[in-house]
Amino acid sequence: MEENTVKKKKMKGISIKTLNYIMILVAVVLYIFILRSIFGISDKYQALVDSTEDYINCEKDGALVNQGSDILTENVRLFVVTGEKGHMDAYFKEAYEDKKRDEALEALEQFHPGDEVHQYMALAVDVSNELMNREFYAMRLVAEANQMDIGSLPEQIQNVSLSAQDREMDAEDKIEKAEDMVFGVEYKSAKTRIQDNINYSLTTILNETRNKQIASAESLKHEIEKQRLLISILVVMNIIVFIIISILIVKPLQIYINCIKENKMLETVGAYEFKYLALTYNNIYEINAANEVMLRNKAEKDALTGLLNRGAFDSLRTGLQANACALALLLIDVDKFKNINDTYGHDVGDKVLKKVANVLNMHFRSNDFIARIGGDEFSVIMMDIKNISKDTIEGKIMDMNRVLKSGTDGLPKITLSVGVAFSEIGFHKELYKMADTALYKVKENGRCGCAFYEE
Repeated sequence: MEENTVKKKKMKGISIKTLNYIMILVAVVLYIFILRSIFGISDKYQALVDSTEDYINCEKDGALVNQGSDILTENVRLFVVTGEKGHMDAYFKEAYEDKKRDEALEALEQFHPGDEVHQYMALAVDVSNELMNREFYAMRLVAEANQMDIGSLPEQIQNVSLSAQDREMDAEDKIEKAEDMVFGVEYKSAKTRIQDNINYSLTTILNETRNKQIASAESLKHEIEKQRLLISILVVMNIIVFIIISILIVKPLQIYINCIKENKMLETVGAYEFKYLALTYNNIYEINAANEVMLRNKAEKDALTGLLNRGAFDSLRTGLQANACALALLLIDVDKFKNINDTYGHDVGDKVLKKVANVLNMHFRSNDFIARIGGDEFSVIMMDIKNISKDTIEGKIMDMNRVLKSGTDGLPKITLSVGVAFSEIGFHKELYKMADTALYKVKENGRCGCAFYEE
């Protein structure tokens, strides 16, 4: 049939070979003109991008200045209200270590040295720096009101000299004055000036960016109009190319569509790319099927704690036996839980179990499976553990025991014993026994801790 078509075309006076040469020649000429135009557009477009990026960077710098100023304000206010030295430390860390305001100003100076954008931003930083003297004075008042060791405070606070009138104030009046210094109208006015100067800086760069964008847009519009005719011709050529491509790929695509409609894995047919696509799709298909099983298992909750129950845990074990993935199994016992039930009653015991469940949920990821598999027995199946070390797991357990031993909620102090076993081939038959062996080792060594199964 193709031979007959070729013959008919030859009879008309033009051959496919000749047509192919003509199309190649036309395409080369068109691409030369388009490339010349593209190079011009690229320069104008780059100018447009640079101006936009410049504005974005200035906006980030403004936000950084504002953030640094707000951190100082927040911590000085918290220190004045609470008297906790940690807030003073956070204040000086930002002011003399992190230095977000100085960092933003230095970055801005590289691209806007001495212009209005930099001047307004520098003025905002200057106002923020002026506020620091007021903030130092307020912190000194609070430090003396709370009878803090002035010699242990930062040098800037030590160097503050209170007026004779302020030194004679009682502690309550000193704190009241300090609060007025960092919450009052003058302080708020200075904060407003900081924000105004940042806004002036951003408005200036915004206007500059808008003007550059308008000029670039006009140039781009003229160049695009020149290209329309050339692109129209290329479209016709592309249609021919698309027809050829359609003929080459339509058959495997039809097969794939039918497979998808029938909700089955794709047949590995066609070219290399289609076979690769089919294999990838089939892999995702199997993973989704396994995930659906896991999601169904997650629905089986323990009535008391809301965790997976023993039945869901057993189903999950079975499902993960066929999934050769890396995972870790943690078997967890509440130490001496029987004593809690005997001493405080089952109501308190239930509350303790709920607390343990909450602590487990807080310390493990959403893709980990947490289950209550017995009265005071829990388990965690940690998925995708390639980037999780023993130290990470041990740190989680130490932190959980620290929380459970605090006893700040009126419940008895408790601890957990945890046995951990790893697997690279899914939930194999020996994994539970391995974790239980590790758990027994913890109990032999006095409980309250974790152990990892070792061959």
